[in-house]
Amino acid sequence: IPLAELGRPRIDVVVTLSGIFRDLLPLQIKMLAQAALLAAQADESPDDNFIRKHALAYQQEHQCDIQTAALRVFGNTDGTYGANVNHLVDNGCWDNEDELANAYTSRKGFAFGVSGQPVSHPGLLKSALADVQLTYQNLESVELGVTTVDNYFDTLGGITRAVRQAKGGSDNTPVYIGDQTRGDGTVRSLSEQVALETRTRMLNPKWYEGMLEHGYEGVRQIEVHITNTMGWSATTGQVQPWVYKQLSETFVLNPEMRERLAKLNPTASARLANRLIEASARSYWTPDADMLRQLQQASDELEDRLEGVYEPASN
Repeated sequence: IPLAELGRPRIDVVVTLSGIFRDLLPLQIKMLAQAALLAAQADESPDDNFIRKHALAYQQEHQCDIQTAALRVFGNTDGTYGANVNHLVDNGCWDNEDELANAYTSRKGFAFGVSGQPVSHPGLLKSALADVQLTYQNLESVELGVTTVDNYFDTLGGITRAVRQAKGGSDNTPVYIGDQTRGDGTVRSLSEQVALETRTRMLNPKWYEGMLEHGYEGVRQIEVHITNTMGWSATTGQVQPWVYKQLSETFVLNPEMRERLAKLNPTASARLANRLIEASARSYWTPDADMLRQLQQASDELEDRLEGVYEPASN
């Protein structure tokens, strides 16, 4: 499209692939790479063509040819899947958010050019991410929200944390979700999307009672949602504190609910409570001293139930 017809500058976009996309759509990957290369090689002013502007800068920074500097499609190398950010969060085996960013760039630092073959270029990915102004992903199924599965914070969350690291750690990159599940679609901030899902699912009695009808698996799904919510805090810092407060009050600090969860699935119920405490320890929310004490007591009780040593208080 000529610039005169486009009516605006050409916008630079970094495209990241899932392993499934890489495996199933090789032609589309080549087309995306070809489009970026054509834009980078266009005889246009860099002020009207940000792909070319950035490619020329990366060419100088990395001492590479324009074909390399124009690479904008990144993903895993063949045979590997995911960024492993989700596994780090799930296991709690990380000390600071830079570890999550490093995992992302290490796993997703393979560039796909017009040949369609992945080549390791983590340095180029970091340069491209330093110029990113926002991150975005479509939500295509009403069945799966951003807190339902960990793939979303693994990829969109992972790249957002990597952008922040590439910018020096001080940038709070906007994150948007394109909800394409009905009508013409709606774009929300990540914070709005997490809040919406928390209210309509996690805090909705119809939802969680429906989950609990499925016994141990229902409790596990509740715990998964809470872990995924913390995954968004870890990767983007854009989950509102009230989310954790109300989840704590609903599932852990309510004695009757706590007992129901423990009887159905003692392992998941203990993990659920510990995850809320972990979120507090990582400063994703700040309960008052009394609430934190109650959370810790509830966690101890759930751990005792799990180990079979719990003794209810006598009346």
